[in-house]
Amino acid sequence: MTFQEKSLWVMLVGSLVGFGVYFSAVLPGHGASVLPQDVVLFAVAVAMLVAISVAGHVIIAVLDQRTDADERDRSIELAGTRNASYVLATGVFTSLCVALLIPGNFAFTHVLLAFWVLAQLVQIASQLVRYRRDA
Repeated sequence: MTFQEKSLWVMLVGSLVGFGVYFSAVLPGHGASVLPQDVVLFAVAVAMLVAISVAGHVIIAVLDQRTDADERDRSIELAGTRNASYVLATGVFTSLCVALLIPGNFAFTHVLLAFWVLAQLVQIASQLVRYRRDA
C-alpha cells in the first residue's frame, strides 16, 4: 500500500468520525436557524478531523518513508477529483433550491455542508477503489 493510499484511509476515517459526530448531534429535532452551539459542535468536528489526520499522517510517515507521488497517483487523484466535482455541483444546486423553499438558514447550510462532506467521501472512495483495482 502506498503512502497516498494510507493517507486516504486516514482521511476517510477522520471525515467519517468528525462529521458523523457532528451530524448525529446537530440534525435531530432542530429549528430553522443555525445556533451558536451548532458552530461550537462544528469546530469540535473540525478539531477531531484535524487531530485524527495529523496523528494518522505522523504514524504513516514514521512507518513509510516513501512519500513521493508518481504518475499513477496523480491520475488516481484526478479521477477522484472529477467524481467529487459532480457531487459538489449537485449539492450546490440542491442547497440553493433548499434556500428558496425552506425558511431559515439551518437547512441550507447543512445541505451544503452535507454535500461538501459527501463530495470529499466520494473523492476518497473513488481513489481507494482505483488503488485496489489497479493493485
